[in-house]
Amino acid sequence: MKRRHFLQFPLVASALVADAQRAKTDRPKKGFKSESGKDRYQEELLIMGGRFDCKVSAKDTDGDLCIYDTVREEKGGPALHIHHNQDEWFYVIKGEFIVKVGEDTFHIKDGDSAFAPRTIPHAFAKISEGEAQMLVLFQPAGSMEDFFLQMSKLGKDIPKNQEQTLRELWRTHGMEIVGPPLKF
Repeated sequence: MKRRHFLQFPLVASALVADAQRAKTDRPKKGFKSESGKDRYQEELLIMGGRFDCKVSAKDTDGDLCIYDTVREEKGGPALHIHHNQDEWFYVIKGEFIVKVGEDTFHIKDGDSAFAPRTIPHAFAKISEGEAQMLVLFQPAGSMEDFFLQMSKLGKDIPKNQEQTLRELWRTHGMEIVGPPLKF
């Protein structure tokens, strides 16, 4: 075998393996509708001062992403944390939030969004009065759906002293609490 062909072989082989892996995914072969105010699987997840409705599941995307519609009543949000393997994107439908990503803090309201890359500490908090609504997207999905299910078992309110009491739950799902919730 000529040296040039020998060096090209690993590149061709890896492309073929990648194509084979993409071909065997369990993705659905048709679209679906998620109704307003309803969870994709009719679960009621009351977490962190609001309701979390899964709109696109990891099951729908072969683990590539999941999207939640969150309707929040209570001010506040989660502790400062890191996702080791996921990017997170926030899109405000109604209300006002602050989002801290690394050293930057963003004030976001209707129609605004913020992006938190994986491995960068981030947190958000609802700061407006009344009901607020935000889409939250995780890419890849990881075990976020199970995380929210486990969180719902702890109650609907924002847990007090979460940076101490929830560390293990977050760690089990590929995240790490690195500080307290945002103050506003």
